[in-house]
Amino acid sequence: MAETAPPSSPSKSLRDVAALITGGASGLGEATARALVDRGAKVAIVDRDADRAKEVAGSLGERARAYAADVTDEGEVRQAVDGARADLGELRVAVLCAGIGWAQRTVGRDGPADLSAFEMVVRVNLIGTYNVLRLVAASMGGNQPDDGGQRGVVVMTASVAAFDGQIGQTAYSASKGGVAAMTLPAARDLAGVGIRVCTIAPGVFRTPMLAGLPEPAQRSLEAAVPFPSRLGEPAEYALLACQIAEHPYLNGEIIRLDGALRMAPK
Repeated sequence: MAETAPPSSPSKSLRDVAALITGGASGLGEATARALVDRGAKVAIVDRDADRAKEVAGSLGERARAYAADVTDEGEVRQAVDGARADLGELRVAVLCAGIGWAQRTVGRDGPADLSAFEMVVRVNLIGTYNVLRLVAASMGGNQPDDGGQRGVVVMTASVAAFDGQIGQTAYSASKGGVAAMTLPAARDLAGVGIRVCTIAPGVFRTPMLAGLPEPAQRSLEAAVPFPSRLGEPAEYALLACQIAEHPYLNGEIIRLDGALRMAPK
């Protein structure tokens, strides 16, 4: 069987590419927006916090736009996607970072866990991710394919909790496990239209969610990471998101970004 020679330069430049980032007003999403702009991309910052989204977009200059949307709201996400495409051009990259956390044992001192809290976490983290995935992929499907037939790439965000969730993380683990589980079928669904789908599963990162923990708790988390023994930096998540976007053969993968961390029960 004859072999096809690989492209001489597999990396795809992000210069002038239009990208959409959910949860783009803080944490991993904000870091990704900044990394993309540094690489010459144009970014649509989508966040429920409209004021903060505008502030971040303003700090990034003319290459950034802000759009207010709750990822669980079909109409708001559709409007953000359509608006970003109209303002920035064909969306070629989407990085889905919007999410929430919740900790509660299945049965605690006061009885069974709050079902409404479980539903909310799953709705935001899993259903919200799928809502954006399907709508942004539909937009990408109308793009002109590049030389390799690619029309776009979507990077979703799971968590190491998808694989080794801790005590009290049933809701969070279920939601992030769902994101991980739909990565391969989504990649297969979208292969025919030239859209790649990958997922990053971060470990313990220095985000607003973790910043609320007491200092001793943060130090304990750092000590649990084999190497480097520290919290991950949002810029490191952003670096991987950009590398996935640039790599034309990476598809259907869940990539742990955790310094070899495997979470203990608690």
